[in-house]
Amino acid sequence: MNISMKKIAARALLVSAGALFGLQNAWALLPIQHWTDASGARVWLVHSPAIPMVDVQIDFDAGSRRDPAPQAGLAAAAALMSAKGVAAGAANEAAMDENDLGEAWADLGASFGAQAGRDSFQYALRSLTEPDLLERAAQLAARQIAQPSFPPAVWASERARWSAAIKESYTRPGPVAAKAFGSAIYGDHPYGQKPSEETLARIEVPDLQAFHERNVAACRARVSIVGALDRVQAQALVQRLLARLPARGAADCAPLSAVPDAQPLQKAVREDIPFAAAQAQVLIGQLGIARRDPDFLALLVGNHILGGGGFTSRLTQEVREKRGLSYSVYSDFSPGLNRGGFVIGLQTRPDQAAEAVQVAHDTLARYVADGPTEAELRAAKDNLIGGFALRIDSNRKLLANVANIAWNDLPLDYLEHWTARVNALSLAEVRAAMQRHLQPARMATVIVGGQP
Repeated sequence: MNISMKKIAARALLVSAGALFGLQNAWALLPIQHWTDASGARVWLVHSPAIPMVDVQIDFDAGSRRDPAPQAGLAAAAALMSAKGVAAGAANEAAMDENDLGEAWADLGASFGAQAGRDSFQYALRSLTEPDLLERAAQLAARQIAQPSFPPAVWASERARWSAAIKESYTRPGPVAAKAFGSAIYGDHPYGQKPSEETLARIEVPDLQAFHERNVAACRARVSIVGALDRVQAQALVQRLLARLPARGAADCAPLSAVPDAQPLQKAVREDIPFAAAQAQVLIGQLGIARRDPDFLALLVGNHILGGGGFTSRLTQEVREKRGLSYSVYSDFSPGLNRGGFVIGLQTRPDQAAEAVQVAHDTLARYVADGPTEAELRAAKDNLIGGFALRIDSNRKLLANVANIAWNDLPLDYLEHWTARVNALSLAEVRAAMQRHLQPARMATVIVGGQP
């Protein structure tokens, strides 16, 4: 088979692998193995031999919550620049620019990239497990992990493009509302920080280099793997991926200091922002929970009934169906390593914004006070449990669940007992959880584009 045909075959197999994985694994959960590598990296593995492919996610506690406030966007900038080039290496390895890397990954029929979220800085690799292909993919990924070149001219160009995109985004009401809402519920906590033209202007190549040197250490890595590798093969892959990172001393591997939570609102706040738009943007909410909170599942079910369950939710019935105030309305918790937000969101005609806000507030207050009905609870459980197989029906979805277990120190059998734990929740438990964590009288309300 020539090289072009190999590329086509590799890509076709990777595309079809997700569907095949779903057929093989939707009805049975595979066990999660866990160990600590000699480098200090912690590894979680699901051995799924049905398809000759592997997905790997490597997380570091270096997301945007650890960005210095004057340099908001630093973690995201480092992730962006990870694909822009690698430095020359040993054994006559030539430097590679963005085009070189793109062509190399295309030749392998594999993919690799980095991204930064609120909590983690993350690398992700997907490859077939054919030994030669996987070895070459691991070596190339290891170079991008350990040897990013951060070319100054490329960063200057990307920063200018990013700054222009930020400026353009605030010509739309959605980003304006999101920024104001984040400031209202998080205050000066890092979860409320957003990159701006000013913060990006303070990020230079030495800052990117220092970020990488400080945070990308093997001993700080949490590695999640799903695919056709046994433990021995997975261990070898982890070692290859992290081998180029410099050895670290004990001080460099000590646990990082905790990031304090934001402080809850002590009273209701409201911000009305004038904006010429056909639809007013409304966000109502407060500080919510951290992902490790023991009430997580009770709040998942409770929120499904309130506004997370689509057309069957209470908010949809009250705001849309009964009054026609909005095409869609939702509620959501966004837990992280720190307490994330709770939000109710909707769009409505500017002249209806005041009524829509009042109905949303009243619906929330009644729900928190009274809790769900037995019929609502049963319907929510049936929907969530019935959809559980869809949460793990591809390599990537299962990897996301394994990474969630790894990142939040959840039990290895968390997925096995998920449906039973959801099914066991009582009306009293769901109501009590909502009452513990939601304070309808102390919420932030942001309206962008409503009539004065």
